[in-house]
Amino acid sequence: MDVLISVDLEGVAGIAARQQLHSGGRDYPVARALMTAEANAAVAGAFDGGATSVVVNDSHAAGDNLLAEELDPRAEFVIGDPKPLDMLQELSPQTGVVLFVGYHVGPASRTGVLGHSFSGAAFADVRLNGDSLSEAELNALVAAELGVPVGLVTGDDAICALAARTFPGVVTVPVKTAVGRTAARSLHPAAARTAIATGARDAVRNAADGRLAPVAIPPELVVEVELRVNGAADLAALVPGTERTDARTIRYRASTPRQALDLLIVWSTLASQYAAR
Repeated sequence: MDVLISVDLEGVAGIAARQQLHSGGRDYPVARALMTAEANAAVAGAFDGGATSVVVNDSHAAGDNLLAEELDPRAEFVIGDPKPLDMLQELSPQTGVVLFVGYHVGPASRTGVLGHSFSGAAFADVRLNGDSLSEAELNALVAAELGVPVGLVTGDDAICALAARTFPGVVTVPVKTAVGRTAARSLHPAAARTAIATGARDAVRNAADGRLAPVAIPPELVVEVELRVNGAADLAALVPGTERTDARTIRYRASTPRQALDLLIVWSTLASQYAAR
């Protein structure tokens, strides 16, 4: 079975401060090591569960966070940005299951460590059919378009609770409990990695046994974004088919989850460029 692991950073054990997330932060080098180690735990678990091939996609920011020399040599990995499928690069109809490691909630969640959707700098909120949308939820819809289920979600208690409600048969591994937006009570990294390896093993076995199903794709996909900077809407609204509903809010009726993802990538790029001017 081909397994895709999408690994983000905000949901990794021991991560809660913004300075851990970017290259200028004091503890970013340590965060990279923690992220790589959790990716390796998922790789090991996937192979223990019967995977025949594993690809790890670096899904945080510019996709240049994983320490290549430290990765499990049995897995291949995807680095860099932009990527056509963003956090799901290398997803295909042949993928048996996708595993989300180090994930987090969206910006509108009442609890959750470092919550945002796709671009915290560009988007104050992302909504689908009126409901706030996390990266995990849209990525699951994109996977479902190809018939691929989500087998594992790891991160804080908030994203794991959301996944348990939303993804059929998913295994969740909460590696920390949200205390605040930038505070958490975390498992020791070694304990977190042990739990992730077990969860990945069980998720791959569940997929092989047919105990997982892709999420249901709603018949209507109305994507709405509240931008952080007013003027950014001037640029984002130029995308054909985009409706501007107020100073900072834009809307689009997507025909597929993949189109919704493509749209968010373009909108966030335009908004980020405007904000940097």
